[in-house]
Amino acid sequence: MQQRREGWSPRRLAACRQRLEGFTEDVFCSLARRDQRTRGLAYVRGLLSWGKRKSCEPMAARLGDVHAQALHHFLQASPWDWGPVRRRLAELAGEVLDPEAWIIDDTGFPKDGDCSAGVARQYSGTLGKVANCQVGVSVSAASEHGSCPVDWRLFLPECWDHDQQRRRAAHIPNEVGHRPKWQLALALLDELAGWGMPRLPVSSDAGYGAVPGFRLGLEARGLVYVVGVPQTASAYPAHAHPGLPVWSGQGRRPVRRRYADRPTTVRELVLAGGQQACVDLIWRRGSRGMQRSRFVALPVRPAGKVLTDAYPDGLPLRWLLAEWPTDQAKPTRYWLSNLPPSTRSWSWSASPSSAGASRGTIATRRTPSG
Repeated sequence: MQQRREGWSPRRLAACRQRLEGFTEDVFCSLARRDQRTRGLAYVRGLLSWGKRKSCEPMAARLGDVHAQALHHFLQASPWDWGPVRRRLAELAGEVLDPEAWIIDDTGFPKDGDCSAGVARQYSGTLGKVANCQVGVSVSAASEHGSCPVDWRLFLPECWDHDQQRRRAAHIPNEVGHRPKWQLALALLDELAGWGMPRLPVSSDAGYGAVPGFRLGLEARGLVYVVGVPQTASAYPAHAHPGLPVWSGQGRRPVRRRYADRPTTVRELVLAGGQQACVDLIWRRGSRGMQRSRFVALPVRPAGKVLTDAYPDGLPLRWLLAEWPTDQAKPTRYWLSNLPPSTRSWSWSASPSSAGASRGTIATRRTPSG
């Protein structure tokens, strides 16, 4: 009845089924056995079917032409390599979206029990609170046409490293252990590069952008980034330069250059620039028309021990971007970018992912000095 009300005639359903079969035949072409490819089709059909529960038994009951045990075996025990399947999915998503950026994010999946791999009481940005859940780190392809995850990893909390009983029950290999989310994100970008995917600008929220090691990892890979940072992130103004401390005449002469003053926060640097530094920009054109706000771009030198160790001769210039809406007394969001100091004009765009992303189409016409 539901299908009839929505105009899904038998002929239209047959055409849809044919397109779905062609899609799954393409995605699962790396599987050597035909029965595996057939179960792959059944699994995709189950994911697209009505009903909230997407475990094997409910999906098999809705499909009616596949046994739950067969689906469970395909997902849990059948020895097929998921790598080529995921790579083909990423390629197809790229063909449809023509991505302009990679968006790093993580998603929480609420759980009732404690047996699912990686489940723990942890913060989920999706839920907006600490809850019993799994967390998956993902890379999404994004463009003006939309966004779609193209690669992902399950985050394994530290409490799972030494819980051998739960690890065995969840079939977690011995070599798999806890890794910070930002390291998983870099590994995903490496995997995409290994698949021949394009080198695109990277965006993330402050959960990743606040980690100096993550930004250094992106720079080491030659990737441009625009990543969120908290207002408390530390930085020096562009004119700051390190120098050798004055030798007291005793002990060894100083050989490591240091900054004379302590760094300040990005919030204080933006406030010091004042509202006169803001530019009114259209950051997206969408179904709700032109969406605009005020932005400021300042050259700064992001600080921190990791960065100081990585750049012993002086911290490099980076762009500090901030959104300062006209109806707000203070800036509301902050980003750091490693576009070159000589940048005269530039634009970067990305559509928000399902879990949120940076503002799109941020532009500036300032040149950092120093």
